[in-house]
Amino acid sequence: MKPLIGLSGRRWPASRLGDHVPPAMRDVTFDLHFSDYGRSVALAGGIPVELTRDADVHDIVEHLDALILSGGADLDPTHYGQAASEGLGEIEPERDEWEIALYRVARAKGIPVLGICRGFQLINVAHGGSLVQDVSLEEGVGHPQWDRDGAERTHEVACVASSVVGSLVGEGLSVNSLHHQVLDRLGQGLIATAKAPDGVIEAFETADSRVLGVQWHPELLEAPDPTFRWLVDLAREISESA
Repeated sequence: MKPLIGLSGRRWPASRLGDHVPPAMRDVTFDLHFSDYGRSVALAGGIPVELTRDADVHDIVEHLDALILSGGADLDPTHYGQAASEGLGEIEPERDEWEIALYRVARAKGIPVLGICRGFQLINVAHGGSLVQDVSLEEGVGHPQWDRDGAERTHEVACVASSVVGSLVGEGLSVNSLHHQVLDRLGQGLIATAKAPDGVIEAFETADSRVLGVQWHPELLEAPDPTFRWLVDLAREISESA
C-alpha cells in the first residue's frame, strides 16, 4: 500500500480572486494547495491528501502515514512572545493554530513530518523557538529572492554529514530562497543540520529522525526530490512495521 501523506494549505475568501468569481460567491472560502507539493509526493511513491480544517485534527491524523506542513504566510509573532515588527507580512492566525495542532498530534502518533519554509518555521515555534521577523535582500546571502524563478538555486547550504539531510544530499547543496523570515532561537529538541553561508539555519531534525524541516522549497526543484522520498519511504517503513 502506498502511504497517505497529508498536506496542509491555506484558506482564503473567494473575494481574493477578484473578478474571477461572481459577487454572490465573494464571501465563500476556498482551500488553496499548491500542486507542486502533491506532485512531489506522488513522484516519490506516496498518495497526497490535501487536508481541510473542517474535521478534528485527531481524526485527520489517525488516517495519515505522514504529514507535510507547507509554505505560506508569516506566523503570528505572539506565538513566540513578540509584538509585530514593521517588516511582518500577512499572518493567518487560524492556520497557525490548526497546523500547530496537526503537528502535535502527528508527533504523538509518531508519524514522520516534513516542514517546508513556513512549515519549518512553524515547527521551530511549536518547540518554543523564535523567528527573525524580517530579513532584507541586502542582509546575509539575500534570502527573499522573490523576483527569481522558484526553481533557481540562489545560495549554498552546508549540511551535517551524519544528519538526515546530509544522508540525502551530501555535505552541501544549492537551494532556492523564497522567505523573508529566518530562525532566531532554535526550538527545544531540534537539532540544526544545515546552514547558509551567513549562519542562518536552513534545516533541522529531531533526535528520533522522524521530523525534518527545511527552509528552502524542495517541491520547486528537480523531482523526485530526496526529502519527499525520505518522507514517503519512512512512512511506509513505519506503517509496515506496525
